[in-house]
Amino acid sequence: DVVVVVVPESYSGTGEGADLVVTGGSTRAESVRAGLAVLDDADIVIVHDAARPVASPDLFARVINALGEGVDGVIPGLAVSDTLKRVERDDDGVLRVSHTIDRENLVAVQTPQAFRGEVLRRAHEGNPDATDDAALLEALGAHVLVVEGETSNVKITHPRDWDVVRRGHG
Repeated sequence: DVVVVVVPESYSGTGEGADLVVTGGSTRAESVRAGLAVLDDADIVIVHDAARPVASPDLFARVINALGEGVDGVIPGLAVSDTLKRVERDDDGVLRVSHTIDRENLVAVQTPQAFRGEVLRRAHEGNPDATDDAALLEALGAHVLVVEGETSNVKITHPRDWDVVRRGHG
């Protein structure tokens, strides 16, 4: 097993715990491709965001173990419990509800995500961009499964998100 950490060019740490530290790109997809470039023959590739610092070892095990025969990717997800509305901005710039989205078949996706290395590399050919790698596999028609995510696996996007993590892990 090899742990590759992809970091911004400005990173000055040592990469403690990593086998390799490589410089990423200006987008998430470019950074994943930088990591893939040093993993030429990896059969299984796990992609995880530093923005989710409290993913449990059990979650990593679940996505890896679900990557069975005929499965190209595995992503953790949580059923959406909030009501979702599609909105549009009117001529005055005011947001108006256009309709309610049926949430029955929706999940909020997390990382870590596990992929067959060969399929993930093929999905990144041509330098496409996406908010997650599973979307690139979807475009190939690849078989991606969803396993149960973790409510504690909070994504740190805004400063207030740290408060949620601290309350849950303090």
